[in-house]
Amino acid sequence: MYQQTTNTMYRKRLMLNWILLLCLTANVCSSAADARFRGPLRVHPDNPRYFTDESGRAIYLTGSHTWSNLVDIGPKDPPPPFDFTACLNWMQKLNHNFIRMWTWEPVTWNTKANRENQLHTAAPQPWARTGPGKATDGKPKFNLKKFNSTYFNRLRRRVSAARDRGIYVSVMLFEGWAMQFSVGAWEGHPFNPKNNVNGIDGDKNKDGKGLEIHTLANPAVTKLQEVYVRKVIDTVNNFDNVLYEISNENHPPSTKWQYHIIRYIKSYEKNKPKQHPVGMTFQYRAGKNETLFKSPADWISPNNEGGYRDNPPAADGRKVILNDTDHLWGIGGNQAWVWKSFLRGHNPIFMDPYDGVVLGNRFDSKWDPIRHSMGYTRRYAEKMNLTAMRPRNNLASTKYCLANPGVEYLVYNPAQDKPSITVNLKAGTYKYEWFNPDNGKVASKGTIKAGGGDKKFQAPFKGDAVLYLKAKRK
Repeated sequence: MYQQTTNTMYRKRLMLNWILLLCLTANVCSSAADARFRGPLRVHPDNPRYFTDESGRAIYLTGSHTWSNLVDIGPKDPPPPFDFTACLNWMQKLNHNFIRMWTWEPVTWNTKANRENQLHTAAPQPWARTGPGKATDGKPKFNLKKFNSTYFNRLRRRVSAARDRGIYVSVMLFEGWAMQFSVGAWEGHPFNPKNNVNGIDGDKNKDGKGLEIHTLANPAVTKLQEVYVRKVIDTVNNFDNVLYEISNENHPPSTKWQYHIIRYIKSYEKNKPKQHPVGMTFQYRAGKNETLFKSPADWISPNNEGGYRDNPPAADGRKVILNDTDHLWGIGGNQAWVWKSFLRGHNPIFMDPYDGVVLGNRFDSKWDPIRHSMGYTRRYAEKMNLTAMRPRNNLASTKYCLANPGVEYLVYNPAQDKPSITVNLKAGTYKYEWFNPDNGKVASKGTIKAGGGDKKFQAPFKGDAVLYLKAKRK
């Protein structure tokens, strides 16, 4: 009996030790994840082209995003579940650190406007489907006074999982493109009176589109949206890796409403432990970039107006610019655009078809140059003292140059340009390296002396080329 008791006590002690070890390991892992972030992002006071945190360093954001990364979207009902863990693994391998997390307001997505002619279902939505009664899709009606815990628990888990990988998440609050262009969107929207038990009708002008929900036309609707925004903030406020986006490609009449929601977020977060950046993105169709620059948003995503697709203008620091292929091509882009955006002081992000479930082809390799180059640019952003770097088109013959004159220079030479380039350098001795974006390798390194003025360089390979120069310490 004594021996049995001793063995039992030993096993219990061993089990307790294992539990303690697991707890300690979990705490260490959690601390390691939190250490990647030093507080929430804010606009860098010395270089407002970028964000910063408590570390004071400039933080460059870049990465892929896809439509079903929060709300499941696909051709079945219920839609196929999105594997968010696999997506994060994929992003980490590409050295991405930013994901735009999509929402989708209606319960369907008819892709006829996307030239793919499929009818997808979308779920879950933020509001609970309690009934009584059936909505137009045959499922219980929404109760706009009750939230769907599945939606918000998922949001919190995914923001947390991204944090553990060192990835920033922009939480999209509303989706305006669908309401304008997806056939049947209003018929399946929770604010359609046929779909809720609360008597809410967002279609104030009765034209069957419901676009007024993204204006200030109906105070009852705006009130519900404000309650929803508070719920989102309450769900993710304690995370450092959060940004907010008001709406994807909403119509131009949404301007005052978007400005209102931006200010509402900032006002509500004032009394919260953390405050996060708020973004406003291109209004489709016929939106103007100046509307974004005049907004109270911290960051924006423009349209092609002003050359953001083919020859991005140098960022002037009025806003942090997340240059998004979604608003320039839809699905499109190229490697050159990534480097041009980076060298002009922007943060490039890619609308990625990813697994091809919603749109496009599954893991289409033709987009790999964009995916890889976003990771390459981030490598250089972290290698340099980005805080001190500015777009200096006048210092390189290619006109694509980030520089802290006399200290660091990064120059991009597009493949179609001349193989030799000139860089205007301050006198000194510099280490240099030639980077090949086509294969992700440094092709050559060396040291040169500059007497001050233009210095000629010849790339040791053909195609796109990147030249990095750094002054040697004396």
